[in-house]
Amino acid sequence: MIEWLPIVLALLFTGVVAGILAGLLGVGGGIVIVPVLYFIFQGLGINADTAMSIATGTSLLTIIPTSISSIRAHHQRGNIDLDIIKLWSPFIILGVVAGSIFATRAGGGVASAVFGCVALLVAANMLFRASAAPMQEKMPNNIVQAIFASIVGAISVVMGIGGGTLGVPLLSAFNTAAHRAVGTAAVFGLVIAAPGALLMLTLASTPTDAPAGTIGFANIYGFALIVPLTILTAPLGVKIGSSLDSAKLKRVFAVFLAISASRMIYQSFFS
Repeated sequence: MIEWLPIVLALLFTGVVAGILAGLLGVGGGIVIVPVLYFIFQGLGINADTAMSIATGTSLLTIIPTSISSIRAHHQRGNIDLDIIKLWSPFIILGVVAGSIFATRAGGGVASAVFGCVALLVAANMLFRASAAPMQEKMPNNIVQAIFASIVGAISVVMGIGGGTLGVPLLSAFNTAAHRAVGTAAVFGLVIAAPGALLMLTLASTPTDAPAGTIGFANIYGFALIVPLTILTAPLGVKIGSSLDSAKLKRVFAVFLAISASRMIYQSFFS
């Protein structure tokens, strides 16, 4: 049992960091959970493709309770734009269904490459556009927003992340206030994770080399260790974020993200 202690501690620490970041930066806990689980599972001797598939499915499962906790905290502060939620949600779900079918058929290697490439773009956005002015003063027409929503849903579910990582910079680019973008993207996370996790549990066959406690592409043990701490710490992140300028914190996180993404890309293409 003692050999499992470092893994258990790593998962618990992941839960704390993911919860705080979900509330603080609006990036979604999955952007932390996926790479950590990916490397932990490989440390257990699991094939890289399998590790990525299970990291993705497990992350989506953990995002459900985390996003609910974050949504409650943001709702109390009036940070959620219901008009955007009503327009975007059906198209996000459409993207999630398409992305889930693609992810379960393409395999973990493709998912890790997608994660790495998109994560590098997200890191670059955080590093160089943390305080950038909006591209436009208002949201585009409904057709363009529907396209954006479908893309956010599809890419997010393939990566195993919530709506914040892509949703926050997208909403901010169209002059949505920072805290309102974070709160609205928290709802995106639930809209993505709930159907996405269900599809990862039911569409996918459990890999033969999956760790114990895995159903489909989701590991229940990892979920059980991470979730309690993400629920507890997500409101703390919201509270901290309401009183701090997050630009510097985003840049620090971007460095971590860039390193993790680069390693995942290297494994996808060169190993």
